[in-house]
Amino acid sequence: MSLEPETALLEVEHLRVRHRGRRRESMVAVDDVSFTVHPGETVGLVGESGSGKTSIARAVLGLIKPEAGNIRFAGNDITSRTLQMRRRLARELQVVFQDPYSSLNPARTIGSSLVEPLLGWSRGSRDSARKQAQTTLRRVGLTADAMERYPSAFSGGQRQRIAIARALVMEPKLIVCDEPVSALDLSVQAQILNLLVDLQVRERLSYLFISHDLSVVRHMAHHVLVLQRGRIVEEGSGDKLWNASRQPYTRLLIDSVPQPDPSKRRDGQALARSTGPVGSGLNGRTPFQA
Repeated sequence: MSLEPETALLEVEHLRVRHRGRRRESMVAVDDVSFTVHPGETVGLVGESGSGKTSIARAVLGLIKPEAGNIRFAGNDITSRTLQMRRRLARELQVVFQDPYSSLNPARTIGSSLVEPLLGWSRGSRDSARKQAQTTLRRVGLTADAMERYPSAFSGGQRQRIAIARALVMEPKLIVCDEPVSALDLSVQAQILNLLVDLQVRERLSYLFISHDLSVVRHMAHHVLVLQRGRIVEEGSGDKLWNASRQPYTRLLIDSVPQPDPSKRRDGQALARSTGPVGSGLNGRTPFQA
């Protein structure tokens, strides 16, 4: 599905990230990567471990400083960020991490994890912040009584819903999803992915979606970048890459997608777990099924 042309929300130009080791060795993790994310769009980054996906996300979030290149958000250069810029961006740019078990503080109630960030960013009362947090929990499919409970009381899928709520409560423009379902069971993965699509449709959110699983990215993303050793080796729609890729590395990623039923394999290649091609259903995507 194509989106209407408009001003890009996130622009990454010629990004280069270098990691330095303890003995002063260095390794280029990201090399000359450029892409844009528009309002309401999902851009997927897919590749094996070490391909540069997370390094790109960390640079966008301001957690590491690029060696070269530019990053603009809503038209503003955020490559080198002042303290004031970091505070503003922390509200507009949020992240959902891979592991729902370690992303929440076990010593804090869910209400505290959602309310405290709101109090730090607004002059509203604690009561109004609690009401906003309760509303956000309902938006991700949880009840308001979750506010008084601790993370240990919830399953992995429920914790990831809480992590999404924690990002959503700040009313961001862009959410970086760093392998958000890879630690979950397949049936729970489908629920979380469909929740993210539904939230995007209703809230017009933008996602930078990171995964090693091309079938997941195919379902989620409007545009996909395939990364190998820090460079983009192929890009396009998920369907185009899945059905017509000529890059051996992309085909290798497709072949690595697990398919438990051998009868559903075709020419030795695993098929996507989605019910149909991108282009129908919610925001041009069919409901994801495990």
